[in-house]
Amino acid sequence: MEKLVLIIGGNLGNRLLLISKTVELLNQIFGPLQKASSIYESSPWGGNSSGNYLNQVLIYATDLSPEFILKHIQKIEKSLGRQRDLKWGDRTMDIDILYYGEKIISTNHLQIPHPYLAERKFVLVPLKEALSDFIHPVLKKTNDQLNEQCMDKSEVKLYQKSPV
Repeated sequence: MEKLVLIIGGNLGNRLLLISKTVELLNQIFGPLQKASSIYESSPWGGNSSGNYLNQVLIYATDLSPEFILKHIQKIEKSLGRQRDLKWGDRTMDIDILYYGEKIISTNHLQIPHPYLAERKFVLVPLKEALSDFIHPVLKKTNDQLNEQCMDKSEVKLYQKSPV
C-alpha cells in the first residue's frame, strides 16, 4: 500500500459543503481516511481567479495505480461542477495528487510529486500539519522544511479544525 496524499479545494459555491462531499466521494474509492489536515482559507494563487479558496490535505492508503486515481479524481471534480476553461481559474473543486508514497512519476498528463508543491503556501501549510516529517522524494526536504523555506508570503488562515 502506498501513502496517497491529496489536496482538495475550491472557491465557488458552498465551499465547505463541496469539501465534505469530495471527502465522501473519495472515501468511496479509497476507503477510510488515514489522516486529514484542518481546512484552510487563502487568497487565489496564480492570478486567474477571484474569491478565497478553502483547501484541505487528505491522506489515504491505496494500491490503486496513479493513472486510475487521476482518472477517478477528475470524474469527481466534473461531478461537482468543475469546468476547465481557464488555467488557475475559479473552480468548485480541484483535487491534486501531491505524493504517491515516495514514487516519482513524470508523464505528459501526470507529475508526482506535484510540481508546484514547494512554491505554494496554501499547499504547504495544511501539508505540514498533516505530514510534517515526510521527505519530498525529489527535493529531499521535509514538508516542514519546505514550508519554512517557501518564498510565497500569502496568508493562509485556519478556517476549521480537522474533523478527522
